[in-house]
Amino acid sequence: MTANWRKFNIVRYIRRFNSVMRLSGITPESFVDGPGLRYVIFTQGCPHQCPHCQNPETWDKDGGKEYSVRQVNRLLKQQKKTKQGVTFSGGEPFLQAVELAEVAQAAHQIGWDVVTYTGFTYEELIEDANEGVKALLYATDLLIDGKYIHALRDIGLKFRGSSNQRLIDAVQTRKKGRVVLWNDAGQAVIN
Repeated sequence: MTANWRKFNIVRYIRRFNSVMRLSGITPESFVDGPGLRYVIFTQGCPHQCPHCQNPETWDKDGGKEYSVRQVNRLLKQQKKTKQGVTFSGGEPFLQAVELAEVAQAAHQIGWDVVTYTGFTYEELIEDANEGVKALLYATDLLIDGKYIHALRDIGLKFRGSSNQRLIDAVQTRKKGRVVLWNDAGQAVIN
């Protein structure tokens, strides 16, 4: 597997402040959508439509409400600095990858980490030639990949609903050039 996006120049592909995205909603405080206290952005639109999904209201790409990247970045900056980071959930965040990459950059600028949920696998994402997908992957610190599969449901798992979903340490994955899992204790596990 190649990681030719490893040295990806994110700034080159970001359209500043005039981008618009569709969101299902925003939860200003969550302890269940990634490590620490998080600001969660729920995107609108999902091609996966997993049976028993916990957010089926996010499936319709025309639902939700439009927000500009500038609006969302402003909302981030108004938050307490005690939060650990921002989480992109859905819907499918990678359908709005360019816009979320911009938001991720703003989150990094205020010292936050970025968690991104996706129904795609990491391998599917790195094979995607879309520059927005590469930009969001590059801006992500922890990637939670894979569709929710109800037959594999496990309520004991941290931050995910089914055992096929992986917690991928995206930073270490970029450095090593191969998938590095993140364990439930928050440590990288090289497989």
